[in-house]
Amino acid sequence: MDKKTGKFNATFVISLLLTFVVVIWGWLSPETFETLVNKLLGTITTNFGWLYVLAMTSFVIFCLWIGFISKYKNMKLGDPDDAPEYSFMSWFAMLFSAGMGIGLVFWGVAEPLNYYVAPFGVAPATPEAFSFAMKKSYLHWGLHPWANYGVLAMALAYMQFRHKKPALISSVFIPLFGEKITSGWIGKSVDILAIFATIGGIATSLGLGIYQINGGLNYIFGVPETGFVQIIITVVITIIFIGAAVSGLDKGIQFVSKLNVVIAIAVMLACFLVGPSLKILRVLVESTGNYLYTWFQNTSEIGAYSETKWFGTWTLFYHAWWIAWAPFSATFIARISKGRTLKEFVMGVLLAPALTSFVWFSIFGTMGVDLGIDVAKEAIVSTSTALFVVLDYYPLSMAISSVIVVLLCTFFITSADASTFVLGMLSSNGTLHPPIAKKIIWGVLQSGLALVLMVGTTNGLQMLQAASIATALPFVFIMILAMVALLKVLRQDYNLDNKNI
Repeated sequence: MDKKTGKFNATFVISLLLTFVVVIWGWLSPETFETLVNKLLGTITTNFGWLYVLAMTSFVIFCLWIGFISKYKNMKLGDPDDAPEYSFMSWFAMLFSAGMGIGLVFWGVAEPLNYYVAPFGVAPATPEAFSFAMKKSYLHWGLHPWANYGVLAMALAYMQFRHKKPALISSVFIPLFGEKITSGWIGKSVDILAIFATIGGIATSLGLGIYQINGGLNYIFGVPETGFVQIIITVVITIIFIGAAVSGLDKGIQFVSKLNVVIAIAVMLACFLVGPSLKILRVLVESTGNYLYTWFQNTSEIGAYSETKWFGTWTLFYHAWWIAWAPFSATFIARISKGRTLKEFVMGVLLAPALTSFVWFSIFGTMGVDLGIDVAKEAIVSTSTALFVVLDYYPLSMAISSVIVVLLCTFFITSADASTFVLGMLSSNGTLHPPIAKKIIWGVLQSGLALVLMVGTTNGLQMLQAASIATALPFVFIMILAMVALLKVLRQDYNLDNKNI
């Protein structure tokens, strides 16, 4: 029962039951679950890869147009006289940490090295392979994922703060279908799917983060990589992030997010200085130029003229993964974006994070490739320790690696407490201040999910990731409709605002 309304909270209860059923199934019968999910994921990436590419490209174009070209660019996510709730630094720190922070640490070295060792269309371990590696890393972590978050977050924030609607994914449909339909079973189904995609994606990322923290501790200090150690890591960090989530946005989440950015900048500067600095700068400039110059070709390349599985394994998987993350990231970004103009929003949510990702991959990708093919092959044997393997060949490796373990922990905390906050909102009828009990329930549940699947199954995390991606296919259409709905309501409000001048 919902305490405020006294009504049965179907979204919360059904979401919990759905999550438990999927996890129990994956735990008790992992073979059947893995077979079904992999078949479903393979079918989606094979048959709908073209749709993912077109949708993700349209998101980028839409965000750039609405933020810099359209007549709506100076309209606010809120009332015309609303001021931003957070400084630009706090706002960027929170949205970046929630959007993909821990993923950059996990893949910053491993992804370029995977492409360098096994590229598509060029010989491995060549300058062409290096160029290919950077171009694809930029594609997967640049404008596309952030535009994917941006289109949904804009629509959500506008409906929340200008039209005072609940912080629910279903609220973006109100301009198109009205409140009666969006508050019925169709809207509830959308919100339940959003919760499942969120908890599946977050539990997977938390599990991978725990693996990397444990891997880093093992590589640096010899701490064993065992289930018992992973349980200890999970329990300690869960207590911290639930405490941060319970304390709210203005205290816990904002503070840890700022700490993330400070540590991440320190790590980048240290690695830039100890690494091949001149080469990093050259790679950053040339790779950015290549990315922009070949953007349309790079964006639309999905292996249509070959039988390769490379694009399905990497590019299409990433597109599907970012879309699966959109309900969580967009809901959180929308929650902290009140008072921003659409132009400010696009600059902060699209351009600034993409540029940060370019710098990150240029530094760590160059450090890895510069060591040669033998080290590259050694590093990618285990993604969770790839970064530590590469750093071991550079000065101050122990100090930098130790700081990176701390960074992993802080990114883990911000991702988890932001998702806990979002899950509380989505399961509490869209309130901007979810009850503490709901946040604690979701915090414990998502950590427990990650831990059960890590310790209790062989491929549990990968199965949950695949399941969340497979069920996220409907969000392609939801986000396309979000763009249409946002344009409709912006046009109406723009005409009304100018009529009253």
